[in-house]
Amino acid sequence: MNPMRRRRAIESALVHVALVIGVAFALYPVAWVAALAFSGTPAPEPQVMPWPQQPTTAHFEEVVGATATIGDDSVWLFGRQLANSLVVALATATVGVLIAIPAAYALARFDFLGKRSGVGVLLATQMFPAVASAIPLYLVLEALGLLNTRTGLVLCYASTAVPFAIFQLRAAFEAIPVDLEEAAMVDGATRVGAFVRVVLPIARPAIAVTALFAFMSAYNEFILAATLLDDSRMFTLPVMLQHYVGEYDAKWEAFAAGALVVSLPVMALFYVAQRHLVAGLASGGVKG
Repeated sequence: MNPMRRRRAIESALVHVALVIGVAFALYPVAWVAALAFSGTPAPEPQVMPWPQQPTTAHFEEVVGATATIGDDSVWLFGRQLANSLVVALATATVGVLIAIPAAYALARFDFLGKRSGVGVLLATQMFPAVASAIPLYLVLEALGLLNTRTGLVLCYASTAVPFAIFQLRAAFEAIPVDLEEAAMVDGATRVGAFVRVVLPIARPAIAVTALFAFMSAYNEFILAATLLDDSRMFTLPVMLQHYVGEYDAKWEAFAAGALVVSLPVMALFYVAQRHLVAGLASGGVKG
């Protein structure tokens, strides 16, 4: 083997070793949580890698099979809470994207009075954490009679999802050459027709990844949900998980099992949308 090939082989081996180490670091927390979730008895002391003690699926059954008696009816809490999370997250992503598409397109294509200041206001809304608006949102929803409802939660989440989606989609629309729309209009299409038939299909990966991030943000959010909801039937899954950690004790094995169950819909969504995810993240990187 000549020196050049040997050098390339050594570099390739080092890169692969670094990648393996990086993957191990990334997967370690997941493996730790999985081992804890399947453990039948708590470890006597913290473990570097808590291999399951008397492996069992009892903690998953406890989480998934959680019920509550309301009046004379037995309610499957986990099913209701999973439905709440999915409905709220899907509605947030849908509302956020539908409002953001025309706004982002206008910012990307047109010059109008107040455009710069409007962008500045949108940017400013992203500077404040959700907890800073928890009390005002609580008072507003209480006045509207929307406390402890999925509608109120969607409205709160959409207020942060819309600015984020506008910034994401604005970059995607700016990366699409204006010549394509002008060519469509020369062929007889209207501005709206060119937008629907030319721009939207090209921007579809960016729209998909924006909707995915809006979905994840709403699905994983905890602070506002814990503040605005007090009925266990209306809880979302992150709020449900918090109740396994009490003031004086914690069911860490059940908490770990719940964390794995809660992550399954997001993992499935990522698997289905991975092609659009890669294309969407790259869509605003280069202007044509």
